[in-house]
Amino acid sequence: MKITKAVITAAGRDQRTLPLHMLVDRDGAKKTALQIILEEALAAGIEEIGLVIVPGDQNAFRQAAGAHAGRLTFLEQAEPRGYGHALLCARDFTAAQPFLHLVSDHLYVSTLPQRCAEQLVAAAAAEHCAVSAVQATRESMLPYYGAVGGHCVPKSKDLYQIEIVREKPTPTQAEQELIVPGLRAGHYLCFFGMHVLTPGIMPLLEAQLAAAAGRGLALSPALAELAASERYLALEVAGRRHNLGLKYGMLRAQLALALEGADRDEVLAQLVEVLAQRQK
Repeated sequence: MKITKAVITAAGRDQRTLPLHMLVDRDGAKKTALQIILEEALAAGIEEIGLVIVPGDQNAFRQAAGAHAGRLTFLEQAEPRGYGHALLCARDFTAAQPFLHLVSDHLYVSTLPQRCAEQLVAAAAAEHCAVSAVQATRESMLPYYGAVGGHCVPKSKDLYQIEIVREKPTPTQAEQELIVPGLRAGHYLCFFGMHVLTPGIMPLLEAQLAAAAGRGLALSPALAELAASERYLALEVAGRRHNLGLKYGMLRAQLALALEGADRDEVLAQLVEVLAQRQK
């Protein structure tokens, strides 16, 4: 399975301005969050990127993409009908091909030489199926993420067969349905904001949109149907996601990039200095 296309969603009301913010990347260069996300996709072998935006945002995102703007195809979500609908806006762009999907309000920091998206694309290509990146996430963060339940794939330490998908489950629901053997107590496999999806996801989204009768369309119900209709795995990626939309999310992402980058020692020294001044 060759994956050469990616879809990035950036049309959410609380999401659309986050990719435009400037940060300092691991290489010490100033970049927008969008540039960092685009480089994540390109490092995984992606050749074409569809960016789902609100009508009228094209110029801002083209400018934020910098040198990568020529790789982008802008896909407009004309009305705010939810995350699933935003992804469905890319059906003509993906053209019945498997694709990498990233959200635009997360940054990813790998703990391996391979970037997180590279790990995910390699797993999907090797397994010839849809694979969602997941991260073991503490119970208190369940209101922010979709989560999966299932069992470990034999002879694998980081791949799971997905049996159930729940969108932002309650702790009680997670305890009843999403316990995965081997995880620490109070932790669940929550989505990482990164998926490799097969063409089968689009008909499922179309059917759910038709049944939604004008309501918003989420992605998790379609992923649940995907798990019931074809082989669908989760990969516990060697890395961490940083949700820019959370309180102090931009600060945490910047610190994570800095502490994994070329300026690590300088940043640590500055943090120590700030903490020392607090003690005076």
